[in-house]
Amino acid sequence: MPADQEIVAFIAGLPKAELHLHLQGAASVPTMLELARRRPEAGVPTDETELAEFYRFTDFAHFIDVYMTVNQLVRSGEDVQLLVVGLGHDLARVNVRYAEVTVTADSHLSVGIPGDELAEALNRGRRQVLTEHGIELGWVYDISGDLGVASGERAVAWAEQYLPEGSVGFGIGGPEAGIARTDFAPVFDRARSLGLHSVPHAGEVTGPESIREAIEHLKAERVDHGIAAASDPALMAKIVDRGIVLEICPTSNMRMRAVPDLREHPFPTLRDAGVRVTLNTDDPGMFGTDLNREYLIAHEVFGLSADELVDLARESVRASFASPERKAAILGEIDAYARTSRR
Repeated sequence: MPADQEIVAFIAGLPKAELHLHLQGAASVPTMLELARRRPEAGVPTDETELAEFYRFTDFAHFIDVYMTVNQLVRSGEDVQLLVVGLGHDLARVNVRYAEVTVTADSHLSVGIPGDELAEALNRGRRQVLTEHGIELGWVYDISGDLGVASGERAVAWAEQYLPEGSVGFGIGGPEAGIARTDFAPVFDRARSLGLHSVPHAGEVTGPESIREAIEHLKAERVDHGIAAASDPALMAKIVDRGIVLEICPTSNMRMRAVPDLREHPFPTLRDAGVRVTLNTDDPGMFGTDLNREYLIAHEVFGLSADELVDLARESVRASFASPERKAAILGEIDAYARTSRR
């Protein structure tokens, strides 16, 4: 059945924030094709149809393999700035006012981008996006758990030396199974000493225990994904009690086989339990989605009304690490839009 055009238009006009978005994975098809054509030796398809097939993931491990291949395309500060500026254009198209973007700094450093060049590319791209679109970007630096604590130490050492403008968080991603979050506690301690908030991935393709580890040992303020909490009422109660926010990415969870079908997604269970949740895209360029589509899923599949979608947009702003002034400005925009667009 075609989507109700009234709600589609309402979502399109709704000012939003996004909190879980990976820089490489967010690259739109045109941006990725430009990078692939610059470096055909990386093995990423240079044809749009072939790229779509390249992004047809069989499971989480396959996704990681593809993601690491895509990383090989980004080999200079110019490439990083291209990703940031392209992302700004895509965010403007879906009415995002503020976004926190995950940057895997150690991956960029490992292919030979100098630390100062990486930091300056992020600074230049961020300023350009703010000037051209009025969108403020915050940076979250993550590490891939399978690369071990040494990778985390390199990432935090880079942040200690350069700390680009807009740096707000530190996280861990990559494979979840067999990667003890507890091992990375000292790295997160160093990151927090820089004023970076703890936002680790946990509980997407593993059980609730990884979420507990992230909360207790990494001092998580928000959890990327965290959908496994829905199977553990005691854990959900703890999350509610501590005000921890889960960054939910429905299309990503389906594409990664974390849920068999969107109709079986635990988003409603989490929300009904009082867990603070936000909607996000994770890797929209790879998953063929955008934030408007995720909000439409919340309406069509999870049954949220227009007013409830507005509440979700507000929650993303409140849960962000934007400045109080920036939060107030965006919340004011959302409130004004809700008043003038009341359904």
